[in-house]
Amino acid sequence: MKELKKCFFQYQTQVNPYPMNIIVDHAEGNYIFGKDGKKYLDFVAGLSVNVLGHGNKKIKEAIKKQVDKYLHTMVYGEFIQSPCVKLCKEISKNIPYPLKTTYLVNSGTEAVEGALKLAKCYTGKEEIISCKWSYHGSTHGSMSVMGHEDYKRFFRPLLPLVKFFTFNHIEEFLGSITEKTACVILETIQCSSGIRLPDSSFLKEVRKQCDKKKALMILDEVQTGFGRTGKLFAFEHYNVIPDILIIGKGMGGGMPISGFVSSKEIMKTFIDVAPLGHLTTFGGNPVSASASLATLRQLINSDILEQVSVKEKYIRKYLSHDEIKNIHGKGLLLSFELKNKNTVEKVLKNCLKKGLILFRFLFHSNFIRISPPLTITKHEIQKGCSIIIESLNQL
Repeated sequence: MKELKKCFFQYQTQVNPYPMNIIVDHAEGNYIFGKDGKKYLDFVAGLSVNVLGHGNKKIKEAIKKQVDKYLHTMVYGEFIQSPCVKLCKEISKNIPYPLKTTYLVNSGTEAVEGALKLAKCYTGKEEIISCKWSYHGSTHGSMSVMGHEDYKRFFRPLLPLVKFFTFNHIEEFLGSITEKTACVILETIQCSSGIRLPDSSFLKEVRKQCDKKKALMILDEVQTGFGRTGKLFAFEHYNVIPDILIIGKGMGGGMPISGFVSSKEIMKTFIDVAPLGHLTTFGGNPVSASASLATLRQLINSDILEQVSVKEKYIRKYLSHDEIKNIHGKGLLLSFELKNKNTVEKVLKNCLKKGLILFRFLFHSNFIRISPPLTITKHEIQKGCSIIIESLNQL
């Protein structure tokens, strides 16, 4: 184990100076097992990725079945591959009109890049509006619409003609959108800033103004999609329909896959206006698509989504402590805010020692993330919350 840890730091590039350093042996259900024999309850799910837990039987069966048939065959969109077609059809059946056609890619940031290019090409405009404290990925275009200067100043110059306003501040937004705006890109629920929900009329007003200015409304649901909030997609809580929907993370049930979804009319821009304007070699990988299809079918053909709000109530009930200022979020995308921001790292370390995996937020230092698999049980919620309480008592 010491040699493996040494090689990890010597040969694999690091991005975090203080990684958790769990040497993973295997993962099953809602637990990750270390090589040291320790069992960790997973309250993060790979940042909202493992929506059905680890080692889901139907996902593994779908992967193994596809592996025996074929892996990569051709760049995206040239060959007709059954898993990809079936997945796109299933998404179309379970999402509001006119969001009916899906472009499959590999990661959330790639889906954001494709959505921004599509919006600019379709509208013929160049201006983009995003939100302060937003996160949409780490590639150059995605970083350009990230709403936090500290994380992108090193990589400038980025995309020009990007404007920012404060999430939920509709008057500020009205002063930003113009006839030159190609698109407005928003997280339906702001995630990296500690889980910030939209006000009841905010998204509706953005939708109204986008229609008025002939700009496209893009909703980034990379973290909030695939059941995380109790609906298949979070925008379904707020009675709006975007022009382009960005999806990922939980989409593959543990396998790398993402996409952006729009109407047939808008998507045809990549053929009619800019042929070969967005290309991907591995997007729509048949193995990942098979895993995604198995994930989606389980979500829509069970009571998992209906149970999400119940499990949220359990967390809010059991997570009560004087050091917790508030609990934010919706469904199983939650955060708890600590009164003292200097205690976050201590709590994370204490919980990890006791066998509970939690995680921090990118933009706020006094919030801790709770985004367990949707399959988390009441008993496991009680167990996890008890560990958090014990860790807070040690401060």
